[in-house]
Amino acid sequence: MEIKLNDPFAAELVKAQTALMQVIDPELYVNVVDLGLVYGVDFTDATKVKVTMTLSTPGCPMGEAITGGVKNALTAAFSDRETEVEVVWEPRWNYHMITDEGKAQLGLE
Repeated sequence: MEIKLNDPFAAELVKAQTALMQVIDPELYVNVVDLGLVYGVDFTDATKVKVTMTLSTPGCPMGEAITGGVKNALTAAFSDRETEVEVVWEPRWNYHMITDEGKAQLGLE
């Protein structure tokens, strides 16, 4: 999840990223940001925060736990906004989306 300093919502995005880094995949023990599952967070609607994300596979057995964790983390961080979690399958998640930190946690690099 890349945050540009000139983004008008940079402060909110940092807060969202911090919250999302507390959501840990229960099978891999790595947070959803470092796994590359979070594609974006949108604050353009003043009443809601919307996260667009994916899962490692459409049949991910921990899918509900992960998306529920994302919703709970953002709801706690932004209690004044409605939280929406949209799961998408394009672009398809792959190993290259994992951050260097995530790969290190998984022992892949």
